[in-house]
Amino acid sequence: MEISKESVEEIDNAIEAENMKKVEAALFIAGRFMSLQELVALTDVNPIFLKKILEDLGDRYKDSGIEVIKRDNLWKMDVSQEYVWMVNKLATGSSEFSKAEQETLAIIAYKQPIKQSVIVKIRGNKAYEHIKRYVEMGLVNKKKTGHTAELSLNDRFHEYFHVNTSQGNEKLEMLGVIGQDIEVDENAGEDQNNEKKENEGKESEVERGMDEVKEDIDKGEVEKDQIQTERE
Repeated sequence: MEISKESVEEIDNAIEAENMKKVEAALFIAGRFMSLQELVALTDVNPIFLKKILEDLGDRYKDSGIEVIKRDNLWKMDVSQEYVWMVNKLATGSSEFSKAEQETLAIIAYKQPIKQSVIVKIRGNKAYEHIKRYVEMGLVNKKKTGHTAELSLNDRFHEYFHVNTSQGNEKLEMLGVIGQDIEVDENAGEDQNNEKKENEGKESEVERGMDEVKEDIDKGEVEKDQIQTERE
């Protein structure tokens, strides 16, 4: 049976349409930036065709409430900037992060640059895993400083949470998009340092007291030896 040119084109168009649906569904479900390798593994679409499909999807959603974003070699489907305000009203925080993770990120956002050791003192050892995840996602910068590390926000944080850095209330906006019910203590970290100094002071007083007791005991032992010698 001879296949006409029109039939071949119809088959190709059907395959292309099916592939586009797969890629569209993958981006929609993921809700995060995905590499071409991830999309190929998930959809089984030929890498050569995948780039064109992504570009076509970008054009399709250009004038809608959804947009396909390209960053380096990563792709993501997200709400258009025009309607981010509406999404923020509906959301009480990113469902991608647990409440504990949101609180850790909120402190970093509000107090940056901040030492990792201070974050751990405030949030506990679980903060190590939170910080590791944010660094891997490119949301937080980690710079080695002495025996600890200094944490600050990466520009990708602002892109991820749609934060407008030109506004004066940037810190408050950051907290609003991370989690509306999260509060950050203005003195976070400072109270920890003050408590540490206070405890160190108490320890020093105890040590001095122990030294004085030891001196009294030693003195008593010397006097006891002297009395014993005089008797002999």
